[in-house]
Amino acid sequence: MEVVSTAVISSWDRFYRGNFINSLSGFKSASLIATVNSSGIPNLAIFSNLVHIGADPALIGFINRPREAAPHTLGNIESNHSYTINHIHPSFVDKAHQTSAKYEKEVNEFEAVGLTEEWLEGSIVPFVKESKVSYQLELVEIVPIQHNNTYFVIGKVQRVRFAKEILQADGFLALEKADSITSLGLDAYYSVQPIGRYAYAKAEKPLERI
Repeated sequence: MEVVSTAVISSWDRFYRGNFINSLSGFKSASLIATVNSSGIPNLAIFSNLVHIGADPALIGFINRPREAAPHTLGNIESNHSYTINHIHPSFVDKAHQTSAKYEKEVNEFEAVGLTEEWLEGSIVPFVKESKVSYQLELVEIVPIQHNNTYFVIGKVQRVRFAKEILQADGFLALEKADSITSLGLDAYYSVQPIGRYAYAKAEKPLERI
């Protein structure tokens, strides 16, 4: 096993160090966040740092980079308090990755990368039509993280759009049936295979598989 100190890591080339640290936390979900700016132009951006916060109320959070590096998604959410999060699948992972490019705010990124807007009744922001799992959120809170000038954006789930075949009898969403991908670092994407589900763990009972 290799062991490296932070002093050694700090001495590495910037991009080498970035690849190392960004993959250190392990596999993550990768999703497209869709927003609309004040001129009504849709924006689309890939994020791989989403986190479940709670189920009742249903809250999902994500980290937005410093404003000067990634202003559009954060600014649009601040403006109209609404956004959608859309799973990515192998059939359009290349288009999803392309949204990480820095487009001007006047550019419709759905059109720029070749993905399709889907507007549900009553929604002020689009869903990604190609996505098999999507959900719309309303902004709850934006928490500045002063240590590195990033922002933790917390939203409340308003509605969910999903392929019926992935919903299990107990409410579990079998995302492998939707071919939802995962990511590692900033530029690597992976398919997933289930290993197993386990019953609620109790100290006085043997562990059971579902």
